[in-house]
Formats: sequence, structure tokens, C-alpha cells
Amino acid sequence: MAGSGGSWRDAYKGMSSDNIKGLVLALSSSLFIGASFIVKKKGLKKAGASGLRAGSGGYSYLMEPLWWIGMITMIFGEIANFAAYAFAPAILVTPLGALSIIISAALAHIILREKLHTFGILGCVLCVVGSITIVLHAPQEREIDSVIEVWNLATEPAFLFYAALVVGAAIVLVVQFIPQYGQTHVMVYIGVCSLVGSLSVMSVKALGIALKLTFSGTNQLVYPQTWVFTLIVLTCVITQMNYLNKALDTFNTAVVSPIYYVMFTTLTILASIIMFKDWDRQTGTQIVTEMCGFVTILSGTFLLHKTKDMVDGSSSGSLLLRLPKHSEESNGFEQEGIPLRRQGSAKSPRPLRHPKHTPEEEGFDPEAVVPLRRQETCRSS
Repeated sequence: MAGSGGSWRDAYKGMSSDNIKGLVLALSSSLFIGASFIVKKKGLKKAGASGLRAGSGGYSYLMEPLWWIGMITMIFGEIANFAAYAFAPAILVTPLGALSIIISAALAHIILREKLHTFGILGCVLCVVGSITIVLHAPQEREIDSVIEVWNLATEPAFLFYAALVVGAAIVLVVQFIPQYGQTHVMVYIGVCSLVGSLSVMSVKALGIALKLTFSGTNQLVYPQTWVFTLIVLTCVITQMNYLNKALDTFNTAVVSPIYYVMFTTLTILASIIMFKDWDRQTGTQIVTEMCGFVTILSGTFLLHKTKDMVDGSSSGSLLLRLPKHSEESNGFEQEGIPLRRQGSAKSPRPLRHPKHTPEEEGFDPEAVVPLRRQETCRSS
């Protein structure tokens, strides 16, 4: 027993000072980013009312101050996130984006009046529980003394193969799938954001390490690799923002946020495992526990996705109400829905067919009607 207790303590030594700094920065980042989703969505709606919507290829939101406020808020969040990656491994920082899901879903319900079913709330809770499980078993940050070390890791065959797959898949989605399915399938836009985002995080981490070493006295700006990572970061971030705007303008915020979180987190951690070999410094128990955390997150996302069109207080059989893409812009949706259904029923060319029954089977007595008719005739006379 004593030996097993010692091995448990060895496996869970606690978080280093760098990991704690990364944790605090990541939490702050989630707060800013979660709020920015709502502010940007308000700006997109306002801009779409007076110009071509972003989901249809328009850029009128660039002239909307409210969208820029949301963008600045997101930039602050990304700066905090950028700094977090310089201190802690991606497998610790990235899952904390679950907090932004809770913030954006709650604010969407309050401000945008987007409905979130009770099972959707349960899905958010599952996402957070899975993320906490991963964070508690995250590896310690790898010691790196130069940006050249990061470059050597990035140019190993395994990561180069992963990067080629990501770039190829993103191009296929943009060229082949977005023109056909972009307006109807949320996974298309978010797939591009997540794929490109996994590469941007690796470049952000490399650039963050370079800046941290530079500020500590070891200048890394003299290396061309630092500027290559900077160029990759700019390219990937611009691509992410473009397609994230399209996703937010086309689909419900409470659905976009969690799906984007899960795909982005999964691909980022996969990229980190390949590039920085995070699992080489962990025990089998820690790796299995992290995988259980992933399954929990995926379960929460499944609940959120399956209940995005559900409203509380309905039975399971008649519970699905397909909301239009911009139903939040029609304040009278609930009042208009019933009359439209009734009109559709009245205009139906096919009359309702009832099963044929004899009067005796229905308990109907023709003789009982005759006195009533006679009484009505007498009264009218």
C-alpha cells in the first residue's frame, strides 16, 4: 500500500509555476472570447439588416462598430491565450475553452434570446467536466531553450505529414464543400476553422516561446524561423476569423461555440501530441484518463447538437421545431407558426379520410335526430 501511495504521488506532483501562469491566462482568455461571440453576433445581425450578410459572402460587418468591439474583445482573449501557450502545454490550455462555451451559451440565451434546451445545459456541463479531467492530468511543460528546437520539432516527418493532411483537407472543404453545403451544414465552416486552428496554435506556441526567451534575455528575433512562425500565425488567424464569422452569421451561436470548441480542441491536442510528444512524458493511467475526458466532451457536444432545435415543455414525439437560420430576427415566430400551419391544412387538396363505420358501430341512432329536427322546425314556424 505504501508503495502504491508513493507511485500515486509521483504521478500527480501538482502543477508547476509555469503551468499555473498558463492556467490563469487561459481562464481569462475564455472569459473574453466567450463574451466576444455574443457581441460579434449582435454586430453581424445589425450589419446584415442593412447590407449583404457575412453568411452570403458580404463584408458589411466591417463597417459596424459593434462588430469591432466584439473583435477587440476577442483580440484581448487571444492575447491572453497566446501568452498561456508560452507557459503551459497545449493539452492543458486548449480544453479550458469550455468556459467560453458556458459564457457564450448563457449570454446568447439572455441577450440574443436563443433557446437552449435543458439537455443542452447538461451538454455544457459534460464539456466542462471532460475539460477539467484533461487539465488535471495534463503533462508538465517541456523545457525549450531556443526557437531552433521548436523548428526541429515542427520539421520532423510525423508533423510534416499531419500539416500536409490539414492543409489538403482545408482546401477540399473550401473549394468543394462550402459552395454546396456551407449554408446548411455547420460542420463545413467549423471544420476549416478547426483544421487551420490546430496549425495556428502550434505556431502561436512557437512564437510565444520565442518571445518569452527574448524577454528573459535570450534574443530569438535574430532567427528567421521566428518570422516564419509569425507569418504562419497571421495566415491561419485571418483564415479562421473569416470562416468563423460565416459560421456565426449562419447558425445558432449556442451550437457553433461548442462544436467549434470540440473540433478545435481535439485537433490542437492531436497536433501537440505529434509535434511536442506530450504523451512521452506521461503514464498510461494519465493518458487513459485524458481519453475519458475527450469522450465526456464529445458526449456533451452530441447533446448540444441534438437538442439545438428542441424547446422545453414538449414531448419527445412532437418536440422538434426546426428554427429558421435567422429566426431570432423574427420576433413573432411563435405567434406566426400556428396560423401558418392552419392555413396549410385548410389549403390541402386532400380531405381527411376517416375510417368507415356503420351508424350502429358508432353508437349513432338516426331516429333520435328526427325529434330534434321537428322541434327546430316548429320553433322557426
